[in-house]
Amino acid sequence: MAEKIILINDLRSSALQVPAVPEAPTGLLSDALGRPLHDLRISVTDRCNFRCVYCMPKEVFDKDYQYLPHGDLLSFEEITRVARLFIAHGVEKLRLTGGEPLLRKNLERLVAMLRALPTPSGRPLDLTLTTNGSILARKAQALKDAGLDRVTVSLDAMDDKVFRSMNDVDFAVADVLHGIDAAHAAGLGPVKVNMVVKGGTNDDQLLPMARHFKGSPTILRFIEFMDVGASNGWNMREVVPSQEVVRRISAELPLEPVAANYSGETASRWRYVDGGGEIGVISSVTQAFCGDCSRLRLSTEGKLYTCLFATRGHDLRALLRADRSDLELSGAIAQLWRGRADRYSETRTAETGIGQRDGARKVEMSYIGG
Repeated sequence: MAEKIILINDLRSSALQVPAVPEAPTGLLSDALGRPLHDLRISVTDRCNFRCVYCMPKEVFDKDYQYLPHGDLLSFEEITRVARLFIAHGVEKLRLTGGEPLLRKNLERLVAMLRALPTPSGRPLDLTLTTNGSILARKAQALKDAGLDRVTVSLDAMDDKVFRSMNDVDFAVADVLHGIDAAHAAGLGPVKVNMVVKGGTNDDQLLPMARHFKGSPTILRFIEFMDVGASNGWNMREVVPSQEVVRRISAELPLEPVAANYSGETASRWRYVDGGGEIGVISSVTQAFCGDCSRLRLSTEGKLYTCLFATRGHDLRALLRADRSDLELSGAIAQLWRGRADRYSETRTAETGIGQRDGARKVEMSYIGG
């Protein structure tokens, strides 16, 4: 691989600074580019039982790979405290990610703790989870009972051979589909299915995936293969632009564009002309959407990342475990967000004509979620 592999523990981090003057949250926080803070993505584990070639390739994340020790992970109580502070700053959506979040023991307890958090407006939080679906069938009802709203499931092919090759642990498509059915039955819908499209690997699965989910309550979304982290050997030649994805599907199953559900939505929406449902395309490589990004990410062991392509985290756990007050933590969060000016996808395109910026040292997706 052309880019040096940067493992989790090699990433730089900086201390999160507590401002000298205490500041209570107002719920009206904006960053340096005027973007509000709306969405917090919480990674609950750096472990995963898949070895997907675009995320945790086996040649890097092998049997000798050293995961974070349990004591380094934020506890459920610490996560809940942090979430409460972010909600006071205006966060309305929490997404649990990983790694594979359902590998975190007793995750339903965390879901229940987060569901109990009040919001300034009195409206319930949007509480969601992203999973590879491998153990979703066993967990779906318990997650719903604990208060989870929806799940997003990763599935990269309908063809079993292609999918087994991509997850690299010989996991079958049928088992993921069983998890999706269980999620629907439990009321964790509308279920979204994310397919990462890697040219020459699974782009022949676009139409099989579309055909399978058309006419169902599942919303299928196609994601351009992204240059996240340093271990996946990203190459622009393997990116299938979302425009091409829509063209290929629409040639057989005619599509028409649909307006976004809300400002900052990551996926562009398309619906089948015959009323058979909708798909989405996420174009972070060819059509950067940094301009209205309202997401902050909390890593497994308590670092805040202001961008999916970040090169540095900000250590919130150190403040949590130093018995800092809620007011001090709140001020530190506000100060970090106000200074945020990240727009990696836009500058990547501007500097290189849609290609990876030279020398970029980025955090792995498996560490902070998608």
